[in-house]
Amino acid sequence: GSNGPGNSASRRVCVCVWVGACNGAVPGEPVKTDKNSRRGNWGNQIEFILTSVGYAVGLGNVWRFPYLCYRNGGGAFMFPYFIMLVFCGIPLFFLELSFGQFASQGCLGVWRISPMFKGVGYGMMVVSTYIGIYYNVVICIAFYYFFSSMTNLLPWTYCNNPWNTPTCNGVVTPRGINNTLANVTRSLVTGATEVAVEVVNKTKRTSPSEEYWKHYVLQISDDIGNFGEVRLPILGCLAVSWVVVFLCLIRGVKSSGKVVYFTATFPYVVLTILFIRGITLEGAVTGIKYYLTPQWHKILDAKVWGDAASQIFYSLGCAWGGLITMASYNKFHNNCYRDSIIISITNCATSVYAGFVIFSILGFMAHHLNVDVSEVADHGPGLAFVAYPEALTLLPISPLWSLLFFFMLILLGLGTQFCLLETLVTAIVDEIGTDWIVRNKTVVTGGVAIVGFLLGVPLTTQAGIYWLLLMDNYAASFSLVIISCIMCICIMYVYGHKKYFKDVEMMLGFPPPIFFRVCWRFVSPIIISFILIFTVIQYKPITYNDYVYPGWSLAIGFLMAMSSVICIPIYALYKIAKSEGTTFLERLKNSCKPDVKWGPALSEHRIGLYATPGSEGEVEVRPLKEDLPIISAGNASRNVASHFSHLTCEGSI
Repeated sequence: GSNGPGNSASRRVCVCVWVGACNGAVPGEPVKTDKNSRRGNWGNQIEFILTSVGYAVGLGNVWRFPYLCYRNGGGAFMFPYFIMLVFCGIPLFFLELSFGQFASQGCLGVWRISPMFKGVGYGMMVVSTYIGIYYNVVICIAFYYFFSSMTNLLPWTYCNNPWNTPTCNGVVTPRGINNTLANVTRSLVTGATEVAVEVVNKTKRTSPSEEYWKHYVLQISDDIGNFGEVRLPILGCLAVSWVVVFLCLIRGVKSSGKVVYFTATFPYVVLTILFIRGITLEGAVTGIKYYLTPQWHKILDAKVWGDAASQIFYSLGCAWGGLITMASYNKFHNNCYRDSIIISITNCATSVYAGFVIFSILGFMAHHLNVDVSEVADHGPGLAFVAYPEALTLLPISPLWSLLFFFMLILLGLGTQFCLLETLVTAIVDEIGTDWIVRNKTVVTGGVAIVGFLLGVPLTTQAGIYWLLLMDNYAASFSLVIISCIMCICIMYVYGHKKYFKDVEMMLGFPPPIFFRVCWRFVSPIIISFILIFTVIQYKPITYNDYVYPGWSLAIGFLMAMSSVICIPIYALYKIAKSEGTTFLERLKNSCKPDVKWGPALSEHRIGLYATPGSEGEVEVRPLKEDLPIISAGNASRNVASHFSHLTCEGSI
């Protein structure tokens, strides 16, 4: 046993154990519950795996990976993609899970390993804040489309709405002609009609779904600086999004762990339904061929490898702080090595599976319009809110498919958003650490949710989409790569790889496999450096359709990116200045040394180098007398009294 929080530090507990009487406990050893009663744990391991899958599998798996695969050589892209998964994705995932689980601390507390690097934790918090702000805006737009789909006819089906322009050309109208042209050509002969169709096909087509997106949902302004008015329907949906996230996290991992049974699994049900519907459509095979047909010559292109590495890195959520946070609620001896492989492979398999769902529908749409698949393929918001919704209008009972699709997007987004908010809340609670804030964690969660909602209000204005894309492109770009690289260097070279390998062995019962040891020390940092160099070389100023962002907005984007990285040197200098020592070198060494609190959170796990004699919760075990007879569990209760005198037990209870 161990002392409760309110017991005296000097109080010692004697554990008396006999064979068969204490749930199969081993004689001479205390019963270890392996639970952190003060901080909390997952209800079971399935909750952790589902939460981590929900965190890693997000909107990017649906709206980014299929397009990247199609653009970078189809099936040939799978080769560099899985190479990067094996040598970078899974090792980094395992590193972060083991890091958080060993210390049972969030993204700030784990840096007791080397206090000078605590700025990395603050950088993770900044990144999670940025992503949490705009990610929930994307979710709220999905909510808006979900509510708009509750109708007999999807509002973006035809071009006869007040917000449509003369250039609108709906896919549902005969021969793909817009309503205006259709009225005119009804009086013309067939030959003239064919000419009109040819003219329309040669002009740039504006779809009703695109006009619904731009002119009705967003009412988009002409410039990023022209905020216009707040779109009240979107603002209301944003409030709904934050309320849902708060309610799901109201009791921390205890409540979110139950919610993920639905939010992490139901998207696969929807994907499967859409997949079955998609492959039965005419033209679906053509779309899937575009998605998978290998273009092997592209493997020699460095950009393809860079895209593969970047997609793996960002898709798994490395360096956001979420993996460390989720793992910190694991029991100390949980097999996070197994979990990291399961979750990483599930994430990547989901991306590949989503590609079939997306391109089967896009192939059908291209066949219907008699155009190439490349003309309807898109990514990001353009795929989720323009191309795919338009394709759904071609299906019978289109509102049903639309409801399913946007409900899936909502669940995919919420799974990631849960972890982003929990990362911030856990970091704050662990850092302050008082009994009051631990007991009132719900208040902190509510406060963070309110602040997140208020910071998201500018993104609901008419210029909101410009700011959303700016944050998406800069807030979590090269800064994540730098944070991850410094984390690897700190753990492997400042703290020491040998010590960390022993820590992992103490936690798991076996050392990390040699493959992971090599990747952590050499391969993964090299790949991360490659991603950083690739990101810099391939940098292009952001655009949105034909809109080019002004220079001042790009400067704001770079400031957002640097705001997370700048935390690292600022805190390092602060820690060095506060450390003991007469010279700079002495202070530097002292600031890099592990804090005395570094190590397992529970006293029963602090053994070997981490043993602290006389600490609170000390467990004292006395051996049994050799002549103590072995009794069965069934006779234990009535024989306790007769054998109690054989036990040596000292100390106060």
